[in-house]
Amino acid sequence: MQLTMQLTRWTLVVPVKTIIRAKTRLAGAAGPYRAELAVALACDTVSAALSCARVGRVIVVTADPVPAERLAGLGAHVVPDPDKGLNTALRFGAAEAARLAPGDGIGALQADLPALRPAELDRVLAAAAEFDQAFVPDAADVGTTFYGVRPGVPFQPRFGGESKARHLSGGAKELAMDGIASVRRDVDTVDDLREALALGLPPATLSVITRIRPPIAPGLAG
Repeated sequence: MQLTMQLTRWTLVVPVKTIIRAKTRLAGAAGPYRAELAVALACDTVSAALSCARVGRVIVVTADPVPAERLAGLGAHVVPDPDKGLNTALRFGAAEAARLAPGDGIGALQADLPALRPAELDRVLAAAAEFDQAFVPDAADVGTTFYGVRPGVPFQPRFGGESKARHLSGGAKELAMDGIASVRRDVDTVDDLREALALGLPPATLSVITRIRPPIAPGLAG
């Protein structure tokens, strides 16, 4: 008798700040394009996540109607942010995920991963399905870009600041894998954006940064 292993499907929760509070550390470089850049980062992140084979849906939690409309147009399910902090927003989105798809794993994914590659995210989700709770540290090895739990496991995100240490202390398995650079490369600074550009950026983010003067990266045409 042939046995078929059932793959864990995932619902990902993506928190998106209001434009006025988003990417303030990029304000000096991005100038009048800061808000547009923040929305573009989220759009490219969500588009890549929706293209991942293991992802059944993406739930965006936001209080801002501008990214809400753009991300809903991409196919995300948008819910209002209760405005009580990042982890509360993630738990709110996770409750919606459990309502919509109780058999899915639930993952939190940062909204500023513009170089995200669906195949690399797929590897992360496959690995995360082996543990009750797991996370991916950011490129600086201090924060977190992904946290996920298997179906039926309590969702206990600990994002913010030195969240790698908090996720470890909470019992989550660190996914220390090669070949997932795009999942770890969040963007908060100009240097981060240059590193994301080196990994390869899709249209939404690239179209914004090519209009920024002076250019974000030497030789970048605009």
